[in-house]
Amino acid sequence: MTGADAVVRSLEELGVDIIFGLPGGAVLPLYHALSQARTLRHVLVRHEQGAGHAAEGYAAASGRVGVCLATSGPGATNLVTALADAYLDSVPIIAITGQVGSPLIGTDAFQEADIRGITMPITKHNIMVTRTEDIPAAIAAAYQIASTGRPGPVLVDIPKDVQAAQMQFSWPPQVDLPGYKPNTKPHNRQIAQAAKMISEAKRPVLYIGGGVVKAEAHRELLEFAELTGVPVVTTLMALGVFPEHHPLYMGMPGMHGSVPAVGALQESDLLIAIGTRFDDRVTGDTASFAPEAKTIHADIDPAEVGKIRAVDVPIVGDAKRVLNQLTDAFRDSSRNAAPKIDAWIERLGTLKERFPRGYDEQEDGSLSPQFVIETLSKVVGPDAVYAAGVGQHQMWSAQFIDFDRPRHWLCSGGAGTMGYAIPAALGAKAACPEKEVWAVDGDGCFQMTNQEITTAAMEGFPIKVALINNGNLGMVRQWQTLFYDRTYSHTKLGRESDYIPDFVKLSEALGAEAIRVTTKDEVVPAIERARQINDRPVVVEFIVGEDAQVWPMIAAGASNSDMQYALGMRPFFDMEESAGEAPEDIDEVVEQLQEAQPGIIQNEEGAE
Repeated sequence: MTGADAVVRSLEELGVDIIFGLPGGAVLPLYHALSQARTLRHVLVRHEQGAGHAAEGYAAASGRVGVCLATSGPGATNLVTALADAYLDSVPIIAITGQVGSPLIGTDAFQEADIRGITMPITKHNIMVTRTEDIPAAIAAAYQIASTGRPGPVLVDIPKDVQAAQMQFSWPPQVDLPGYKPNTKPHNRQIAQAAKMISEAKRPVLYIGGGVVKAEAHRELLEFAELTGVPVVTTLMALGVFPEHHPLYMGMPGMHGSVPAVGALQESDLLIAIGTRFDDRVTGDTASFAPEAKTIHADIDPAEVGKIRAVDVPIVGDAKRVLNQLTDAFRDSSRNAAPKIDAWIERLGTLKERFPRGYDEQEDGSLSPQFVIETLSKVVGPDAVYAAGVGQHQMWSAQFIDFDRPRHWLCSGGAGTMGYAIPAALGAKAACPEKEVWAVDGDGCFQMTNQEITTAAMEGFPIKVALINNGNLGMVRQWQTLFYDRTYSHTKLGRESDYIPDFVKLSEALGAEAIRVTTKDEVVPAIERARQINDRPVVVEFIVGEDAQVWPMIAAGASNSDMQYALGMRPFFDMEESAGEAPEDIDEVVEQLQEAQPGIIQNEEGAE
C-alpha cells in the first residue's frame, strides 16, 4: 500500500473513528486514501483551527485521542492555536500535516513552512516522517505519547512523496521510545507522609485540578473526600469532577471563584493539591497565596511539582492511583485517623451561607446574562455537555451551570482561546452523539469560528448554541471599566438598534435554526424550542446588557485576600475574622456592599 494508505490503516488499527480536516495540495495522497477508508470517518471543517478545536472537544468529552489533518504551510500554521491550547490544557490530540516533497524541503517552496520548528514549544512531541516504511511506527508512537502520562498534542509531519511511495504494511509496529517512561505509581513513603499530614491537619483542603478528570479519578476523589471529611475545591478545568451540591464542595477558586473556595485555600493549613499546576489565575500573588498552609502536591508530570510553590510532600503519579493509595491509608483508622476538622467545616459552611452565588439585575432593564445561563442550567440539566468560549460568558458558565459529572464541561483554560466553543462542541457531539451538547458563546468569540456551524449542519451534528450578545468584547470592557477609567477603547462590536451583525440571519445562512431573545419571558421557551430541534444546529441569541460584570473578582497579580464583589469592596474572610475578631465598621461595609451588589451577601432568609 502507499504511505497515505498506511496512515489511514494505522489510525483504524488504533481505534480512531473520526478525523477532522481540510484538504490541500500536500495531503492529496492522504485524502485519496481517506476516500477508501474502512471505518475512519472524515469531517470536513471550514477552517483548520476548527479542525484542531474539534479534535480537542472530541478528546475532552470522550477521553479518547482526537485527530486532525491539515495541508502544508498555512494549513499547518492554522492548527497552531489549537495545538497551543491542547498543550496548556493537557488534551490528547494528534495533528497530521502534509509537507512539501522531500527534495523541496528548505527551498522556500510553495506552501512550505517548518511546522516542526514552529510547534516545538507547544507540542508534547513532534516528528517528520522521512521514510514511508516508518509511518505505522510514527502514528503508533504519536498515539502512545499523546494518551499516556500527562496527555498532550503530538504533531506528525509527512512529506507528500513519503505519502505517495509504496510500502509493505504490517501491524503492530515496533515502537521504540527511549527515555519516555511516565511514572504512574506514587511512592509508598510519600503517600505515608501525606496521610500523616492530612490526619494531623486542622484546616485541610483538597485543591483539585484537571489532572483528576484526565485520570478518570472522580469516583476515587469522592470516596477519599467522604472518608476523611476534607472539603474540596475544583479548578476551572476540573468542574464536574466533584458533585456541585455535595456538602463538602466549596466551589471554584481563583480570579472569579467563589468566596468559600478562595477562603478555603487562603485560610487552610494544608493544601492537598492533586492534578493541578498552581496556575496564576488561581493563586494570584503567589507570595500571599495560602500563607499558613503546608503543601502536598501530586501530579503525573514531575516538572509541575514544586514549579510554582515549595512543596512539603511531592508525589509523582497518576491521580487515580494517588487517591486510591491515600484512601487505603485511611481505611484502617488504626493507621491514620480522619482529621478532626469540625470547626473548619463549620467555618466554611458559614462562608457558603454568607456568600452564595448571585448577581444584580441590569439597571437599564436589559436581560442579565447570569439569568440566561442559570436558566439554561436549570432547564437543560447536568446530563448535557457544555462547551464555553472565553470571556465573561465563560466565567458566568463556570459559576452558574451546575456540574455533577466529569467531561461535561469543556473550555479553554490555559490559553484562553476565543473561538473555542463552536468547534469544540462539534467535536464533543461527534464523540458523544447521544448527548445534548450546548456551546455557550459570546458575540466576540462567535465571530471567530461561527463558520463551523456549517460543518455541523452538513455533517449532521445538531449542536445548540447559547449566544450571549452584549455587543462588546465583554471581559476586556470589564477590565477597562475597573482599571482604565472606563475608557472603552475598541471593544464595541456591534450596534444593537439594527443588529449589526445580524446573528439570526447569519446563523440561518450557515444552516442553523435561529432564535432571538430579548426579554426574561422568552428565555425558557427559546431553550425548550432549541432542545426539540435535532435535525440541524440551533443558535439562540440572547440580547443582554453590556454593563454586566463578573463578580467576585481578584485583580491579576493581587492577593486572593483582596477578593472584590464590586470595585473597592471586599468580603472579610481573613484570619482575624476566623479567630472571632470582627472587622471595624462592618455595618458600613455591609451597607456599601448591598448598594454595590444587591442581594449578593444575603442568605436564603434575606438576612445580612
